[in-house]
Amino acid sequence: MIQETYIKITEKIRSTHYGERIIVFINRLLTDIVYISFLVLLVYLALHRDKVMVKIVMVTGISFVLVSVIRHFINAERPYTKYGFIPLVPKEKKGDSMPSRHVFSAFVIGMAFLHMNIVLGIIILIIGCLMAVIRVIVGVHFPRDVIAGAVIGILSGIIGFYLI
Repeated sequence: MIQETYIKITEKIRSTHYGERIIVFINRLLTDIVYISFLVLLVYLALHRDKVMVKIVMVTGISFVLVSVIRHFINAERPYTKYGFIPLVPKEKKGDSMPSRHVFSAFVIGMAFLHMNIVLGIIILIIGCLMAVIRVIVGVHFPRDVIAGAVIGILSGIIGFYLI
């Protein structure tokens, strides 16, 4: 997206009654749903002494570390630093935009759920899509960042849960 688009979107949301509060709430809610669901999955698997828990922890954990290293080396600029506007979600980071780690996490967790339960997996993947849209709307990521995060999350899940 270009500078004018980001500025137009953030100004429109800010000018709407409670617009900023609502979008920040939705961003936080989607993130919390994914992470709490993942924690519940891990607790459930631990209580049932299911050996797949080790695989899920390994795939998601190793993938997360690799994505973090990749984004550190890419160190892509964020929209709000490139275009000079205040994002709707408070952020102070100047780089590390690509790939989006929030979106990556939602998608690799969605793939873990998909491995365990198709319906729950699809729900988490849909939440990941919504999260990707929100991360762009609030001005903390470019579309390429969230697309890269989603693709890497899906590929990590396919490789870790279905090919290995």
